Parts: sequence; C-alpha cells; structure tokens
Amino acid sequence: MSDIISAEQMEETLKKLQEWEGEGKGIERWFEFEDFAEAMEFVNTVAEVAEEADHHPDIDIRWNKVRLSLVTHSADGLTELDIELAQRIDRLVD
Repeated sequence: MSDIISAEQMEETLKKLQEWEGEGKGIERWFEFEDFAEAMEFVNTVAEVAEEADHHPDIDIRWNKVRLSLVTHSADGLTELDIELAQRIDRLVD
C-alpha cells in the first residue's frame, strides 16, 4: 500500500495539477465535452488507463460533464497512485 501524501505535499501537487482540486481526502477534476457521446468516449478511455494502472477513479457523468475523483480508498487518503493516475488522465485531454 502507498503512503498517504501530507497536506503540504498535496498543496505542492495541486500546483502541478492545476485543473485538479482538493476534495475531502482526495482530488477531483471536472471535464466538459461537446455532448454525451464524447463524454462517454472519454470515460471509456479513462477506464482503459485505470485498468492498466490497476487504480480506479470514482466517475460521475452528467450528460456532457464528467467528474473524476481520485483517492486511495485502502489508504483512506491521497497517495502517489492517485497523482500518477491524474497525470495520465491529464495527458488524455491536454
């Protein structure tokens, strides 16, 4: 199991992951697309990346908007696994 990132480390991490925000014990980011089909295409791509990483975000789909939340549930907080997955997800859209 990965170690939980401290509050100071989280603050530094969020400076690098500019679109992500601290939320509870983890981080989240909203993505907006042209329509539902494009949002679902993104979600399916995220699912493939998450499976490869064996680490899975919580996903909330609202028509053309997708919210991804990352937290390592087994550690009850944010870990390097979450940061690495956030960076991989960012590369999908940036």
